[in-house]
Amino acid sequence: MCAFLQYVIMFLAVIRVRATAAPLNAAYTAEEFEFYLSDSESKLLLTSGSGNDAAQLAASKIGIRHVTSELRDVESGIHLSTTSDSVSDVKISSVVNEPSDVALFLHTSGTTSRPKGVPLTQFNLFSSVNNIKSVYKLSDTDSTVIVLPLFHVHGLLAGLLSSLGAGGAVALPAAGRFSGTTFWADMIKFKATWYTAVPTIHQIILERQLSKPEPVIPKLRFIRSCSASLAPIILDRLEEAFKAPVLEAYAMTEASHLMASNPLPEDGPHVPGSVGKPVGQEMAILDENGVELKNGEKGEVCIRGPNVTSGYKNNPEANKSAFLFGWFHTGDIGCFDSDGYLHLVGRIKEMINRGGEKISPIEVDAVLLSHPDVAQAVCFGVPDDKYGEEINCAVIPREGSNLDEEEVSRFCKKNLAAFKVPKKVFITDSVPKTATGKIQRRIVAEHFLTRVSAAKVPKFGA
Repeated sequence: MCAFLQYVIMFLAVIRVRATAAPLNAAYTAEEFEFYLSDSESKLLLTSGSGNDAAQLAASKIGIRHVTSELRDVESGIHLSTTSDSVSDVKISSVVNEPSDVALFLHTSGTTSRPKGVPLTQFNLFSSVNNIKSVYKLSDTDSTVIVLPLFHVHGLLAGLLSSLGAGGAVALPAAGRFSGTTFWADMIKFKATWYTAVPTIHQIILERQLSKPEPVIPKLRFIRSCSASLAPIILDRLEEAFKAPVLEAYAMTEASHLMASNPLPEDGPHVPGSVGKPVGQEMAILDENGVELKNGEKGEVCIRGPNVTSGYKNNPEANKSAFLFGWFHTGDIGCFDSDGYLHLVGRIKEMINRGGEKISPIEVDAVLLSHPDVAQAVCFGVPDDKYGEEINCAVIPREGSNLDEEEVSRFCKKNLAAFKVPKKVFITDSVPKTATGKIQRRIVAEHFLTRVSAAKVPKFGA
């Protein structure tokens, strides 16, 4: 946890002195570090005292200085050391941040292409923090435990900066990262009033509670879910188990995180299957020609506002396609209902086109997760000679169940139109996830297609 604490202190220090923080996943390979360090045009690699061999190798290769930090104690704070040129002393009180200063540089997750660099200004962060504080009414009486990595916009903005901006308390997990075994102990110890997580983490917490119930659970104001779709049945189970409203939200790196959210109970209903109403920026559903669609009509979700990046770094081609008709195009398909709540259908590039029939993977996921013996599920498209694309799914059964492929198929045939029923069902104990706990359908598809291909290769001597 000490390294985690150093990370937080150094991140806050960097964005305070008109520098740009570009947090990276410590688990990257040297090749990955080289790409991210080069693409961000970093001038300094900052690590804890123990260092990071892969990052240091990459930094050395491209001529970037390496500085280590050491947390001595609370009063003396962080000590910096370097084997190269000394680090200049800066009098913090003399530094004035400008709204246009780039404070944070992150990369998109690269679900469909090479990761794109996203510069976020001080004003972008300020706007997003205020939006998050406002919709959830965060104050100095609130406390949360960070369960997400802080090299990602969700954990940084929704968990850390918004809490600190509201004067609330932020606790780091005892294990230094999310652990299902210590989660509730941490929540109780630090008197947490809420937490935010991706659906995968919610499901881990829920499954543990259902199999090994905690005797004491703190009274929470709300539970927040973001970064991926949360199936309505999982939302219901979470609320029943933890006796707190579960508020699903919609966010992305390019918007400095938050774009829409379901409200707190006192401000309106939270609608299962919806990501709520726009928060702090304009939002519209546009067709391919930039025409705004009516409620109930599906099109691309587009946004504009003070929290939105002004453009990708050194990527004119991506900017040309993302910024059209005066809006930033999210790449998500959705629609507003009559009450102004946004319902997402899926990513444009993740929609499954089976012989001309467009299938929403989110819809199929929701049906799969409604089966009482399904703990986690994800559907995905695979190439097919006859239909162009066919639908497959991977299912993780609940502990102790005897769920098999036939039962999943039978359940889908009962609850889905015939063309939406997965052609192949994979029963598994895990699916590949990103470092932030998100499930990317492309990666899942590649994983299981590789498994099928390997199974078809005849063994030697057969």
